[in-house]
Amino acid sequence: MSPEPDVSVVIPTCNRPELAVRAARSALGQTHRNLEVIVVVDGPDDATTGALAGIADPRLEVLVLPRRGKAPNARNAGARHARGRWTAMLDDDDEWLPGKLAVQLELAEAARSEAPIVACRMINRTPRADSVMPRRLPAPGEPISEYFTVRRGLFYGDGFIQTSTLLAPTWLWRKVPFTVGLRRQQELDWALRALREEGTELIYASEPLVLWHQDEDRERISLENPWQEQLEWLRDNRALFTPRAYAAFTLSVLSSMTAPTRDFALFRQLLAEARGHGRPGALDYLTHLQIWALPPGLRRRLRDLVVGRRTGGEPAPAEPARPVPADAD
Repeated sequence: MSPEPDVSVVIPTCNRPELAVRAARSALGQTHRNLEVIVVVDGPDDATTGALAGIADPRLEVLVLPRRGKAPNARNAGARHARGRWTAMLDDDDEWLPGKLAVQLELAEAARSEAPIVACRMINRTPRADSVMPRRLPAPGEPISEYFTVRRGLFYGDGFIQTSTLLAPTWLWRKVPFTVGLRRQQELDWALRALREEGTELIYASEPLVLWHQDEDRERISLENPWQEQLEWLRDNRALFTPRAYAAFTLSVLSSMTAPTRDFALFRQLLAEARGHGRPGALDYLTHLQIWALPPGLRRRLRDLVVGRRTGGEPAPAEPARPVPADAD
């Protein structure tokens, strides 16, 4: 192993020592060995630092921030600290399969662009079933904001990106940092902004290489519902979305956040937002309606039934990896 790693892995964590250790071990267990793993502890946390001290691997470094600033700030701190040419992000409650970095590095080195952003499929594991996401890869020329937001069925996961799947040049993470203070859609926000940079492209590894644990009884950012904040973010970043993508995000993501309120004034408000600033399709209206009509638990069970597989089954056949031009949007 050379003294300078060619890949830096950044894992933000706070008060979840068992998860942080599991994530770090999955990174250190990669078949690609020339790496460093930087666990960024978001504020003083003796339990986590003590648990990580039990990993006897010189490639592991623990960076403790003086105060808490949430995951986007911790990821940015890790990227600034990284020594590798490439940096990959890993959330503390996720795991990597052993060949994840090797596959992505091969795609990155073969890319024609200066700054490839390499993502991959992932296994979405719930207590009931596994499913592979995204279910499809971007089509040639498809606007990237539409790929991430426009559904081809009633359930999310057709087009998808998640933080733990991402590998990109270290300089790009520094030039385009995560938005500090944004509680939801952190990876979507980052990807849409990063792909506006000259010389970038999005490439997907076709096989699932990340295990995304959706433990529904555990606190996680993706279960929070700050819909007012998300609506403000969407309006402030309208330039990142096509009209179709703007409407699809409003009638799916924002709809899911507001539906538990059962305030039908919000149901109508989102329809007006989508029509006034976007271009909804028929499936967007149907998605909005079913989100409000069906209880969340029933929607989750239906989704698992339609797109999931029992744990231990085989994933659906994957499409080949495909680059997406940075100017697709």
